[in-house]
Amino acid sequence: MIDLHSHILPGIDDGPADQEGSLALARAAVASGTVAMVATPHVSWHYPANTAARIAEGVADLRVVLAREEIPLRLHTGAEIAMTRAAELSEDELVALRLGGPEGTHLLVECPLSTTAAGFDALLALLRARGHEILLAHPERCPAFQRDPSAYERLIAQGMLGQVTAGSLVGRFGRSVQQFGDRLLRDGLAQVVASDTHSAEQRPPSIRPELMKAGYGAQAEWLAHDVPHAVLTGTPVPVAPPMPRPKRSGVARLLGR
Repeated sequence: MIDLHSHILPGIDDGPADQEGSLALARAAVASGTVAMVATPHVSWHYPANTAARIAEGVADLRVVLAREEIPLRLHTGAEIAMTRAAELSEDELVALRLGGPEGTHLLVECPLSTTAAGFDALLALLRARGHEILLAHPERCPAFQRDPSAYERLIAQGMLGQVTAGSLVGRFGRSVQQFGDRLLRDGLAQVVASDTHSAEQRPPSIRPELMKAGYGAQAEWLAHDVPHAVLTGTPVPVAPPMPRPKRSGVARLLGR
């Protein structure tokens, strides 16, 4: 698995507080089948010190420790960018914050966790006009998109990609989030599943186990390896495999529908 969304760097946001926490997270990721991970600390007004240079330094330092501890996890640079911060960043900074660094093509933009997404589409259009492709982080957790799915569908129709959090698919954020995340995958409105991990125990760094439990075992490679690899390398997204059909209710099964 290639994990495009993680908070693995120590002491930089709401991820691990120290290096030991980062190493525990890395070991748990490898144990669950992840071979590569993008460090995506929050770049927002809540964490004003998080810059591309600081993230790159943190990734370089952690790579040294991972090698010393013989933990076989490839680590890339990136960021989870809040919409209120993105408009203020320079072009050079945005390029450096892409998933995979300057060689990448996509910015991971955080979907708002508020009940309104006013202005979000305009900001995304501006970023795309400046040459950045967009991967939308955890849209299934966005109340505005839950209330008005068509607003999100329009973004995907414009060529943006969506990333569902693996834990959402097994109910870690509640039933409504689980159902919406499942709908996005089944309807072809999300192309990536990532962990959005914050620690080894809470918000764990696993992806494949959750996909298997949620019924997406046959699609796991596409969702968590093939598309992430295309994002990191700037290559075309491969054709999607057939998604599972919606689960029928007990009544529908009895009626043969």
